[in-house]
Amino acid sequence: MSDTLTFMAVHAHPDDEASSSGGILALLASQGVRTVLVTCTNGEFGDAPGGVKPGDGDHDADDVAVLRAKELERAATALRVTRLVRLGYRDSGMRGWPQNDDPRSFWATPVDVAAGRLLEVMREERPQVVMTYNEHGFYGHPDHVQAHRITMAAVAQLDYEPTVYFNAIPDSVMATWRERWEREEREKIEADARLGIVREPDPVDLSVDGEEIELGTPDDQIDAAIDVSAVNDAKYDALAAHESQLADSFWMKMTREEFAAVMRTEWFVRATNPQDLAGCVNDIMAGYR
Repeated sequence: MSDTLTFMAVHAHPDDEASSSGGILALLASQGVRTVLVTCTNGEFGDAPGGVKPGDGDHDADDVAVLRAKELERAATALRVTRLVRLGYRDSGMRGWPQNDDPRSFWATPVDVAAGRLLEVMREERPQVVMTYNEHGFYGHPDHVQAHRITMAAVAQLDYEPTVYFNAIPDSVMATWRERWEREEREKIEADARLGIVREPDPVDLSVDGEEIELGTPDDQIDAAIDVSAVNDAKYDALAAHESQLADSFWMKMTREEFAAVMRTEWFVRATNPQDLAGCVNDIMAGYR
């Protein structure tokens, strides 16, 4: 491994880096650690400006990709990312969408092909710590699942073993967040009703191959709990940079003060443990410094 401390995050879409690892990226940068962000897709099938959804007549996937590339640049700057790598695959859309079958999509790309490209970056950077999603892609999105698959395939071909972490949310925190999401959903339905708009709650499918995905992780299975409060402003700025996707998110509905109080910690579970770490660490680079 290199003598330079290097952390690599492998994410599926522009904006994923800010939501699940913005704090750790900014914190490590402030500590002089080299940070490498790999974004696998261009995010073509996110929202277009004005909240226009894929499939609507005014949604232009290529225009969305251009917009999201600019937003990603701004977010990476806010997080002081040392190196941004775009693999440039086409967004696969949500599970079951026809975009899954597009041969240009990330999901349709053979794992060994995409892993080979990621492996080249890993061999150049030789990160001690790599972060991505678990085998369910945290919440089942095909591109997140594929990011997991190619990361683990690339790591397996290295001539050393880095510590690999998956992002996680403790069950206790997830319960609190669910309460907030459900309250916001009720308030939105009530506001629509006052305007004469009748709307059912938005359906959420959190299953893969018929198996329900648990978004939370038992608190006692969390292997790293990182205090990122010192860089909360940078994380907030990175999320705000992705305005086209996150302007209406629960993060952006918070004031900076509320955000600082709620988003003080990022959590991870270890997938590999070459340093024989024990318990829950408070440093993602534990074992290397």
